[in-house]
Amino acid sequence: MIEEAIKLAIIDEFTLFRKMLKGYLSEQENINITTHTSDPFELLNRLKHFPADILLSDILIANVNIIDVLKTIQTRYPEIRIIILSTCTDPKVISNLLDLGIHGYLSKSDEPEELVQAIMTVANNRIYRNKLFTEALYYNKQYNIKPGINGLSASLNEREKKVLQLLWEEKSNREIADQLFLSVRSIEKIRQDMKDKLGLKSTVGLLKYGITNRIIEPANLTV
Repeated sequence: MIEEAIKLAIIDEFTLFRKMLKGYLSEQENINITTHTSDPFELLNRLKHFPADILLSDILIANVNIIDVLKTIQTRYPEIRIIILSTCTDPKVISNLLDLGIHGYLSKSDEPEELVQAIMTVANNRIYRNKLFTEALYYNKQYNIKPGINGLSASLNEREKKVLQLLWEEKSNREIADQLFLSVRSIEKIRQDMKDKLGLKSTVGLLKYGITNRIIEPANLTV
């Protein structure tokens, strides 16, 4: 449940689109636009003075390697969750971005209401898993890429596999804890232990691992 206004930063190359987006989102309940710019270096500087909970970013900005920018933001401001909003819908590109640990990926052709829904979902510390996101997660398996991440084979125990399945089903830590008769703290530790064991940095990485190694049930690989 969101109690305070969500602090949102926006980076997009096109001024008109960015300002219209700011106007629309500012009208929504519990969303506060703290900064918006087309310049990633200006963004990095502004975030020092205008903290954000979520960054809404395009990946197509002229003369900018946005991947490096996002990595820098994650290093300097690890508390910021990233949602990509772009015209690019290539599953290979999105799949590579998921490895960074982004929390959502939307097309600029999606409905505005879906963007608001994504922001609210991510603000509640959940991944927004729409069709684009799911197809990108499934990309490795679809194109028969060798199973395993970072050269590791599947090495999760049954409890860890169950937690991974429930994460795919978009259960919260509290819901998983209740289902497995454990504490929320225990679930948090299991999730971190899985990341450490597999050399992964994000929940998205865990989901990709689960799909590639056939831990997540095929019946649930739908949107």
